[in-house]
Amino acid sequence: MYRKIMSEVDVKQTLKLVLEKIEGAFKNRPSTLETEKPYLVAVSKTKPAEMVMEAYEAGQRHFGENYVQELVEKASHPGILDKCKEIRWHFIGHLQSNKVNKVISIPGLHMIETVDSQKLAEIVNRAWEKRRQEVASTEERLRVLVQVNTSGEGQKSGVEPAEAVQLYKFIRDNCPSLSVQGVMTIGKFDHDYSQGPNEDFIVLMKCHENIIKELQLNPQDVHVSMGMSHDFEHAINAGSSIVRVGSSIFGTRTPKSNAAN
Repeated sequence: MYRKIMSEVDVKQTLKLVLEKIEGAFKNRPSTLETEKPYLVAVSKTKPAEMVMEAYEAGQRHFGENYVQELVEKASHPGILDKCKEIRWHFIGHLQSNKVNKVISIPGLHMIETVDSQKLAEIVNRAWEKRRQEVASTEERLRVLVQVNTSGEGQKSGVEPAEAVQLYKFIRDNCPSLSVQGVMTIGKFDHDYSQGPNEDFIVLMKCHENIIKELQLNPQDVHVSMGMSHDFEHAINAGSSIVRVGSSIFGTRTPKSNAAN
């Protein structure tokens, strides 16, 4: 199965094309936007660990997974552990409280992008602090993003846009083992760009603006994670500093759910 996938997808070439598009979109972004230069999270869900290793060999370091079990399996894969020492995993799916310990225990965890409540933030904070004590770790605080439900869809997780500043401030002030670094959204999947800008992107950028204004932060210190395979160039043009791209790099797949692509 892996050989078949590899015969259909040249990961190094598709990765190169995506990175070129990211660079081009950033160069064309309005100068009035002050978010950080965007970086790529390569989303490898449903794809074999060998494809992750190939992308890593081509220079990619940030990888994302939607499902806890798949993240655990890939992060613990002998080949990845041996050949991908500097890998940085992002968890980008809905995180249930009872799965927190599994996620924070994986090697190479860099960021949880989907903190959507004070309760979850507190659980992650306690779990990360406990883990650091158990393994006598000198690791830095765990990076997290506040997930915002910009589309108002009931099946999607995230705080209401009006609550983004409050949750951001709560994590900053009450979760000493966490480093809150920005906001994230999934948004709708069927926006027609011929009809105008994506409202989800506008809403998330407004959240970013409110956070930096009310908490007196540098715009470049607050990440905006939005944009996937079908619209990451539009997202960068709107101000995204993290794009999550899967199928454009690793090939199409049968979606399991409405999770980040």
